[in-house]
Amino acid sequence: MQAVVINCTLKPSPEPSNTEALAEVVSAELRKRDVDVDTIRAVDLDIRPGVQTDMGPGDDWPAVHEKLLRSEILVIATPTWVGHPSSLAQRVIERLDAMISETDDTGRPVAYNRVAGVVNTGNEDGAHHVISEVCGALVDIGYTIPGQAWTYWHLGPGAGPNYLDDARGHEWSHKTARAMAANLVAVAQALAARPMAAPPE
Repeated sequence: MQAVVINCTLKPSPEPSNTEALAEVVSAELRKRDVDVDTIRAVDLDIRPGVQTDMGPGDDWPAVHEKLLRSEILVIATPTWVGHPSSLAQRVIERLDAMISETDDTGRPVAYNRVAGVVNTGNEDGAHHVISEVCGALVDIGYTIPGQAWTYWHLGPGAGPNYLDDARGHEWSHKTARAMAANLVAVAQALAARPMAAPPE
Protein backbone atom coordinates (compact mmCIF):
# COMPACT_ATOMS: atom_id res chain seq x y z
CA MET A 1 0.00 0.00 0.00
CA GLN A 2 1.19 3.52 -0.83
CA ALA A 3 0.64 6.86 0.91
CA VAL A 4 1.44 10.45 -0.04
CA VAL A 5 1.83 13.09 2.67
CA ILE A 6 1.74 16.64 1.31
CA ASN A 7 3.21 19.07 3.84
CA CYS A 8 1.80 22.53 3.17
CA THR A 9 4.10 24.45 5.51
CA LEU A 10 5.28 27.83 4.27
CA LYS A 11 8.83 27.04 5.41
CA PRO A 12 11.19 25.83 2.64
CA SER A 13 13.65 22.99 3.24
CA PRO A 14 15.80 22.54 5.22
CA GLU A 15 14.03 24.77 7.77
CA PRO A 16 12.38 22.65 10.49
CA SER A 17 8.63 22.26 10.02
CA ASN A 18 6.30 21.81 12.99
CA THR A 19 3.66 20.42 10.66
CA GLU A 20 6.04 17.87 9.18
CA ALA A 21 7.12 16.77 12.65
CA LEU A 22 3.55 15.86 13.64
CA ALA A 23 2.82 14.37 10.21
CA GLU A 24 5.82 12.10 10.69
CA VAL A 25 4.08 10.50 13.69
CA VAL A 26 1.28 9.48 11.30
CA SER A 27 3.81 8.35 8.69
CA ALA A 28 5.71 6.23 11.22
CA GLU A 29 2.51 4.42 12.18
CA LEU A 30 1.63 3.90 8.53
CA ARG A 31 5.06 2.36 7.92
CA LYS A 32 4.48 0.00 10.85
CA ARG A 33 1.43 -1.17 8.92
CA ASP A 34 3.47 -1.90 5.78
CA VAL A 35 2.58 1.32 3.96
CA ASP A 36 5.23 3.02 1.83
CA VAL A 37 5.11 6.75 2.57
CA ASP A 38 6.26 9.53 0.24
CA THR A 39 6.42 12.96 1.88
CA ILE A 40 6.26 16.06 -0.32
CA ARG A 41 6.99 19.58 0.93
CA ALA A 42 4.85 21.65 -1.41
CA VAL A 43 6.78 24.89 -0.87
CA ASP A 44 9.88 23.30 -2.39
CA LEU A 45 8.05 22.68 -5.68
CA ASP A 46 6.83 24.98 -8.43
CA ILE A 47 3.12 24.27 -8.11
CA ARG A 48 1.42 26.68 -10.46
CA PRO A 49 -1.96 28.26 -9.66
CA GLY A 50 -4.84 26.67 -11.52
CA VAL A 51 -7.36 23.85 -11.52
CA GLN A 52 -5.87 21.60 -14.19
CA THR A 53 -3.56 18.64 -13.72
CA ASP A 54 -0.88 20.21 -15.94
CA MET A 55 -0.45 23.98 -16.06
CA GLY A 56 2.34 23.90 -18.62
CA PRO A 57 6.16 23.91 -18.77
CA GLY A 58 7.85 24.07 -15.38
CA ASP A 59 4.79 22.98 -13.41
CA ASP A 60 5.76 20.37 -10.79
CA TRP A 61 2.20 19.25 -10.05
CA PRO A 62 1.93 16.55 -12.75
CA ALA A 63 4.60 14.49 -10.96
CA VAL A 64 2.67 14.86 -7.69
CA HIS A 65 -0.51 13.82 -9.50
CA GLU A 66 1.18 10.63 -10.71
CA LYS A 67 2.15 9.77 -7.15
CA LEU A 68 -1.45 10.34 -6.02
CA LEU A 69 -2.72 7.91 -8.67
CA ARG A 70 -0.29 5.27 -7.39
CA SER A 71 -1.38 5.77 -3.75
CA GLU A 72 -4.34 4.58 -1.73
CA ILE A 73 -3.80 7.11 1.07
CA LEU A 74 -3.42 10.90 1.02
CA VAL A 75 -2.58 13.05 4.03
CA ILE A 76 -2.77 16.83 3.78
CA ALA A 77 -0.68 18.42 6.53
CA THR A 78 -1.11 22.15 7.05
CA PRO A 79 -0.40 24.82 9.63
CA THR A 80 -3.09 27.26 10.70
CA TRP A 81 -2.64 30.80 9.44
CA VAL A 82 -5.20 33.48 10.33
CA GLY A 83 -7.62 30.72 11.28
CA HIS A 84 -7.41 28.94 7.90
CA PRO A 85 -5.31 26.30 6.12
CA SER A 86 -2.11 27.71 4.65
CA SER A 87 -2.18 29.31 1.20
CA LEU A 88 -0.21 26.32 -0.07
CA ALA A 89 -2.84 23.92 1.24
CA GLN A 90 -5.46 25.89 -0.68
CA ARG A 91 -3.34 25.73 -3.82
CA VAL A 92 -2.89 21.97 -3.44
CA ILE A 93 -6.67 21.58 -3.05
CA GLU A 94 -7.25 23.70 -6.15
CA ARG A 95 -4.90 21.48 -8.15
CA LEU A 96 -6.62 18.36 -6.77
CA ASP A 97 -9.86 19.80 -8.15
CA ALA A 98 -8.92 18.51 -11.61
CA MET A 99 -9.37 14.96 -10.33
CA ILE A 100 -13.13 15.51 -10.06
CA SER A 101 -13.45 15.20 -13.83
CA GLU A 102 -10.79 12.49 -14.28
CA THR A 103 -12.18 8.96 -14.51
CA ASP A 104 -10.91 5.43 -15.06
CA ASP A 105 -12.03 3.06 -17.82
CA THR A 106 -15.28 2.32 -15.98
CA GLY A 107 -16.23 5.98 -15.58
CA ARG A 108 -15.27 5.99 -11.91
CA PRO A 109 -13.66 9.22 -10.58
CA VAL A 110 -9.96 8.57 -9.97
CA ALA A 111 -10.15 9.65 -6.31
CA TYR A 112 -12.75 6.97 -5.57
CA ASN A 113 -11.56 4.10 -3.37
CA ARG A 114 -8.77 6.24 -1.95
CA VAL A 115 -8.75 7.57 1.60
CA ALA A 116 -7.51 10.83 3.04
CA GLY A 117 -6.86 12.56 6.34
CA VAL A 118 -5.55 15.83 7.77
CA VAL A 119 -2.74 16.89 10.09
CA ASN A 120 -2.85 20.42 11.53
CA THR A 121 -0.50 22.44 13.71
CA GLY A 122 -0.55 26.04 14.84
CA ASN A 123 0.06 28.36 17.73
CA GLU A 124 -3.50 29.65 17.51
CA ASP A 125 -6.93 28.05 17.78
CA GLY A 126 -8.97 26.98 14.75
CA ALA A 127 -7.87 23.38 14.22
CA HIS A 128 -11.38 22.00 13.82
CA HIS A 129 -12.21 24.68 11.27
CA VAL A 130 -9.07 23.90 9.27
CA ILE A 131 -9.74 20.15 9.40
CA SER A 132 -13.34 20.69 8.29
CA GLU A 133 -12.29 22.86 5.34
CA VAL A 134 -9.72 20.37 4.07
CA CYS A 135 -11.87 17.27 4.66
CA GLY A 136 -14.84 18.91 2.94
CA ALA A 137 -12.74 19.62 -0.14
CA LEU A 138 -11.28 16.11 -0.23
CA VAL A 139 -14.74 14.53 -0.03
CA ASP A 140 -15.89 16.77 -2.88
CA ILE A 141 -12.95 15.54 -4.97
CA GLY A 142 -13.94 11.91 -4.31
CA TYR A 143 -11.74 10.77 -1.43
CA THR A 144 -13.20 8.78 1.45
CA ILE A 145 -12.54 10.22 4.91
CA PRO A 146 -12.52 7.52 7.62
CA GLY A 147 -13.82 8.27 11.08
CA GLN A 148 -11.26 10.20 13.15
CA ALA A 149 -8.77 10.57 10.30
CA TRP A 150 -7.12 13.68 11.65
CA THR A 151 -4.83 14.93 14.37
CA TYR A 152 -3.78 18.39 15.45
CA TRP A 153 -1.72 20.31 17.97
CA HIS A 154 -1.97 23.84 19.33
CA LEU A 155 -1.92 25.53 22.70
CA GLY A 156 -4.53 28.19 21.94
CA PRO A 157 -6.38 30.35 22.23
CA GLY A 158 -4.17 33.10 20.95
CA ALA A 159 -0.53 33.09 20.01
CA GLY A 160 1.77 30.65 21.76
CA PRO A 161 4.73 28.31 21.32
CA ASN A 162 5.35 26.05 18.33
CA TYR A 163 4.96 22.26 18.30
CA LEU A 164 8.73 21.68 18.15
CA ASP A 165 9.32 24.10 21.05
CA ASP A 166 6.84 22.78 23.60
CA ALA A 167 6.09 19.15 24.53
CA ARG A 168 2.74 19.93 26.15
CA GLY A 169 -0.12 18.21 24.37
CA HIS A 170 2.14 15.90 22.36
CA GLU A 171 0.88 12.75 24.06
CA TRP A 172 -2.72 13.40 22.94
CA SER A 173 -1.69 14.50 19.45
CA HIS A 174 0.51 11.42 18.97
CA LYS A 175 -2.15 9.03 20.23
CA THR A 176 -4.66 10.62 17.85
CA ALA A 177 -2.10 10.44 15.03
CA ARG A 178 -1.64 6.71 15.57
CA ALA A 179 -5.41 6.19 15.55
CA MET A 180 -5.63 8.25 12.37
CA ALA A 181 -3.07 6.03 10.63
CA ALA A 182 -4.82 2.85 11.77
CA ASN A 183 -8.19 4.10 10.52
CA LEU A 184 -6.77 5.20 7.16
CA VAL A 185 -5.27 1.76 6.58
CA ALA A 186 -8.39 -0.11 7.75
CA VAL A 187 -10.71 1.79 5.40
CA ALA A 188 -8.23 1.64 2.50
CA GLN A 189 -8.10 -2.13 2.91
CA ALA A 190 -11.89 -2.34 3.05
CA LEU A 191 -12.25 -0.30 -0.14
CA ALA A 192 -9.62 -2.46 -1.87
CA ALA A 193 -11.61 -5.56 -0.97
CA ARG A 194 -14.99 -4.05 -1.94
CA PRO A 195 -14.41 -0.99 -4.14
CA MET A 196 -17.07 1.56 -4.93
CA ALA A 197 -18.41 1.43 -8.46
CA ALA A 198 -18.77 4.35 -10.83
CA PRO A 199 -21.63 6.70 -9.88
CA PRO A 200 -24.98 5.74 -11.40
CA GLU A 201 -26.12 7.68 -14.45
